Amino acid sequence: MTSPQSPQRVLLLTTPSSYRAEAFLTAALQLGIIAEEVIDSPPELAKDCPLAIDFRTDGARDLLQQYAADHPLAAIIAVDDSGSMLAAEASAALGLPHNSPDTAIAARNKYVMRTLLKQGGVRVPTFTLHTLDEDLDALAQRVDYPCVVKPLELNGSRGVIRANTPQEFMVAVRRLAAILHAIYPSGNAPVTFRGEIACDSARSFLVEAFIPGFEVALEGLLDHGQLQVLALFDKPDPLDGPFFEETIYVTPSRLPEAVQLAIQQCAAESAKALGLHNGPVHAEMRINEAGPWLVEAAGRSIGGLCSKTLRFGTDASLEELILRQACGLPVDSLGRDGNAGGVMMIPIPDTGVLRAVHGVEEALAVAGIESVEISAPLHNPIIPLPEGESYLGFIFARSTSPDTVEAALREAHAQLTFTIVPNIELARV
Repeated sequence: MTSPQSPQRVLLLTTPSSYRAEAFLTAALQLGIIAEEVIDSPPELAKDCPLAIDFRTDGARDLLQQYAADHPLAAIIAVDDSGSMLAAEASAALGLPHNSPDTAIAARNKYVMRTLLKQGGVRVPTFTLHTLDEDLDALAQRVDYPCVVKPLELNGSRGVIRANTPQEFMVAVRRLAAILHAIYPSGNAPVTFRGEIACDSARSFLVEAFIPGFEVALEGLLDHGQLQVLALFDKPDPLDGPFFEETIYVTPSRLPEAVQLAIQQCAAESAKALGLHNGPVHAEMRINEAGPWLVEAAGRSIGGLCSKTLRFGTDASLEELILRQACGLPVDSLGRDGNAGGVMMIPIPDTGVLRAVHGVEEALAVAGIESVEISAPLHNPIIPLPEGESYLGFIFARSTSPDTVEAALREAHAQLTFTIVPNIELARV
């Protein structure tokens, strides 16, 4: 890889618990780009990080502008969804490449997203917006079942619960209310979109029709509104609820070409409806006999460590492509290497404290397995979905076909066992 003649500087907006920042830092180092993390945290809680900012404070954008005055920037990149609004606002103020702040709202707030997608003619499930202050017993009697209860701004299927009856609906809403209260103990500022759509992510939730079918994930790069598909992942495990914990991603997709083209078209139409026109896009869809249904679309790359499954051109990472585009550097190739790849996000089976992990060496011995990375620290509490927001770790595989990749991931996971001891406080969650 050739480095730029004069180093460019980018800011990476991320969180203390992010899986994803390290990959961007590594890619920047390889490209000769100066990359600095901006951590979403009050400075007094992140004393080791000189760039710790509470992303939701009114002065966050001003702080980034002040930094840029002394350290000229080529780009500000939101590594995680939490930084998307700040990245858009600061980039707009500094004249850097960016999607608009309205687009950042649309790609983060599920109600705004659903509204714009429907207006743009994208196939989405029937949805209604509600608040925890309503007569929920009466609402439970009016809802069409099966349905899905969703928070407005949480990630990774956190708080997403399927309900098949009024009784299950009430249980789901109570669980979601507890999650929202824990995240927003002091409430949250209502979101206003273009002066019309207002919703409070601390007190509001969506009720959507459950869409039968299987799921896929699309990874792409937008250049002036034109979508280049980088990868299409099959999700071979059913995601039918009551919770929607993702496990295996495998690429290339085994779907017929016509279905893949329909998925690509749906992703492009979704990006247009939301106003996304530059940078990475990650889209989740459910597929059935009616075609693709858009579940989520975000102006960022794939979450967790999953991008490690993708290599481009002469061994470039996804993060390298994103940085090259953001900094105006040439992109050697968007073509992937010829092998199939996959990742398994290791689900958390029980609430408690993780004491030990066994079988990692046996999992690594499975043909096709590249690595097993346990990201959950030992002797720390773990919580499964819908309350939790993380995984135990990741298993990566590469082989000659998607079928052998999937089989390797399943065999490797079968080798792993976890010692999880009860935690009295967590058990009350």
